[in-house]
Amino acid sequence: MNLTKMQSHKIRSELKKRIAACRPRLYRMAYAWCCEPALADDLVQETLIKALQKLDQLRELERIESWMYSILHNCWRTYLRQKRPESSLDDEIIPCEDCPEKFNQRQQTIDAVRSAIACLPLGQREVVTLVDINGFAYAEVADIMSIPIGTVMSRLNRARKALQTALSDLSEAPVRTSRLRRIK
Repeated sequence: MNLTKMQSHKIRSELKKRIAACRPRLYRMAYAWCCEPALADDLVQETLIKALQKLDQLRELERIESWMYSILHNCWRTYLRQKRPESSLDDEIIPCEDCPEKFNQRQQTIDAVRSAIACLPLGQREVVTLVDINGFAYAEVADIMSIPIGTVMSRLNRARKALQTALSDLSEAPVRTSRLRRIK
């Protein structure tokens, strides 16, 4: 192998490692969108396969994570076009016997938040999970979802208000509203 091929092979190997490292976050996002563990795993698997197949299409190495989320979003949209998911997080009960009270309270809060997120309209659910759970900037979310940044902001605002209303009766702590972040 000449030097250029060795460098190319090394870069490609490093990219594959970075793609594989994105798997847990991609799974959490897919699960937040579809609310089904098996489907989320399938979506992530499909995302990883497509990313590895289309590795040459990645233009900016720094944007690999948002590129991966774009692929995941496209896989999710393709799934929705083909078949509608029918289960909800309300049906998911995580059994917990002999657990301390605080763990139960925390689990109830997590379940309430997941349920509230699952009840959001799809566009709002996608935006709120990308911005508030994964910390993407509005511009990145707009790129990932291929929508205008203003749409991201309005969906996020509506989603946060809906979540605040849905979660207002939680007894642990009052729900804080987040203000819109400044766009860089």
